[in-house]
Amino acid sequence: MPLLTVHPVVTDRRPSPAASGRAAGPIRYAGLDGLRAFAVAVVLVYHLFPGVLPGGFIGVDVFFVISGFLITSLLMRERSATGRIDLRRFWIRRARRLLPAIALLVVVCSAVALAIGGDVLVGLPRQILGALTFSANWLSIAADASYFAQGAPELFRNLWSLAVEEQFYLVWPLVLLALALLRPWWARLSLILAAAVASAVWMGVLYTPGDDPTRVYFGSDTHSFGLALGAALALLVARMRPVDLDAGETALQAFARRWLPPLGALSVLGLVVCAYAMTSDAAFTYRGGLPIVSLLSAIALWAAIVPRSSLGHTLDLAPLRFVGARSYGLYLWHWPVFVLACAFVPDEHEPVAALLVGTGSLAVSAAAALLSYRYLEQPIRRHGLTGALRRARARMRASRAGTTAGFAGLAVAGLLVAGTVAAMVVAPAATDAQRMIEDGAASLNGSPSAGAATPVPSAPTLRVPPDPHPIAQGPDISAFGDSVMLASAPALQETYPGIAVDAVVSRQMSKAPEVVAAAASAGTLRKVVVIGLGTNGPISGGTLEGVLDAIGTTRSLVLVNVQAPRSWTDGVNAALDAFAAAHPGRVVIADWKGTITGHLDLLADDQIHPGHRGGLLYGQALGDALHTLAERSTIRPANPWDKAGPRPQ
Repeated sequence: MPLLTVHPVVTDRRPSPAASGRAAGPIRYAGLDGLRAFAVAVVLVYHLFPGVLPGGFIGVDVFFVISGFLITSLLMRERSATGRIDLRRFWIRRARRLLPAIALLVVVCSAVALAIGGDVLVGLPRQILGALTFSANWLSIAADASYFAQGAPELFRNLWSLAVEEQFYLVWPLVLLALALLRPWWARLSLILAAAVASAVWMGVLYTPGDDPTRVYFGSDTHSFGLALGAALALLVARMRPVDLDAGETALQAFARRWLPPLGALSVLGLVVCAYAMTSDAAFTYRGGLPIVSLLSAIALWAAIVPRSSLGHTLDLAPLRFVGARSYGLYLWHWPVFVLACAFVPDEHEPVAALLVGTGSLAVSAAAALLSYRYLEQPIRRHGLTGALRRARARMRASRAGTTAGFAGLAVAGLLVAGTVAAMVVAPAATDAQRMIEDGAASLNGSPSAGAATPVPSAPTLRVPPDPHPIAQGPDISAFGDSVMLASAPALQETYPGIAVDAVVSRQMSKAPEVVAAAASAGTLRKVVVIGLGTNGPISGGTLEGVLDAIGTTRSLVLVNVQAPRSWTDGVNAALDAFAAAHPGRVVIADWKGTITGHLDLLADDQIHPGHRGGLLYGQALGDALHTLAERSTIRPANPWDKAGPRPQ
């Protein structure tokens, strides 16, 4: 008897494959397409309508659980039916299922990107290589390409999750064969669950609060717990034999009958809550949040597939089945189409334009997914790649119209491939925003005013009475910021010679108290501290209080507000205004948003990072704030004449 015996719970009963001696055929599980529909829906809303579902990215983890369950069930059933797993056949089926749709996506979107030009071409060769070899996640990590960066609109960024899944498909059949050597089913289950826990713990260990979480989000090692939980569920479901009327039901069967229905409904509700409440910048997301999402997904899936499940019946409604069956194409197309639409539409972040871009991208993605499903994916799944090509060639030969359509299709395909190659050749190395940031970083390298280790210049000997309202100059200013300040650094140095600029890409406000305190301890913190942070996420009043404590009572604080088409921008600026109002005389606002609003053409395509002319306006906003500070500051310089003898008459 095979070591892995499977008794799947299904809605569509078919003849046992073991009876015929052939490999297991497909089985349809109730509610599974409905869960797929939920997963793809929240991901689409998260990407196409930013801010509506802050946690919509959890849909990927729902997909992972479903994939782990289905693939493991398929492999176990094949071994149960035939006594073996045909690895070559399995891997060919996976490639045949995934690659044709990806190849179509790549050539169509790359050719359109070539026509549009600009930032959408950045990194295209790497992205295409990752798409066709299912290595997009690791190639992105190696290239330090952020999933969460708002200024780098990578065309095929969404293919990272397919890479994680395909790497699982490559390794998991071999692991499953090794697990088959363990006879106790609970031992196999324990090892799979241990792998899930290890992946989740590893994500939490590697995650650093405040840093970009792309490494832990993209890593196959840190983000495989959902796939492992799905695999564990497949093994658990295999134990769900029909109830023996003489022996009675087992504890597992009793649990499934009594507790799974309410737990499944609560799990679906929990997934909805996570889609609304979980955020990509919260430490909880990577230290327990995503594993909880995977656990909820596994419970919901289990509750849906048990016989006569009301949850499975609800999730099996025709519209959900329709969307779920086409979820792969929808997921493939939505992000590249959205990136191209944003590149094509001016001021795509303006509310009305954003709504039109999101709605239009959804419509185009749905149309592309439907056409791909009908004319590419389904024919290849039914007949194989060579079989589908033979049928297409037969239709070409059947009539003159078929011949004409066939040659037209070949010509279009040739043009798309040529456009893809050309797009790879002309792809720029960096976006406009990246070049502006690099120019700013270059201006700081070697500048004595850029480093935090530069000593504070000593005050010159005064020969006249001090101005009662002095305006701070470059040597008086320590500025700490993110990539926006970094891009503005050349203009700041030009406007305020001697200014000390400490700016780092992706820095968040939560890091400000630490870096300011470090400068104060080193004796390099000057009398006016400028903080230009908040572009990369929300801020808290407690963090701002920490900054004020770090600068001490003898220095003034200038907070630069934020210009960014992001959901948290208004909240950040409101928090900065409220904090300045609560500390008059010590804290003022540099109105960068108000200064640049009428000159967004001076920013990069991301409408965040300024070039040199935009940087001059950044300096202008700072200058206005310094004048305000000179007029309102309650911190006055010590009068040197008190120690230097009588004043001149």
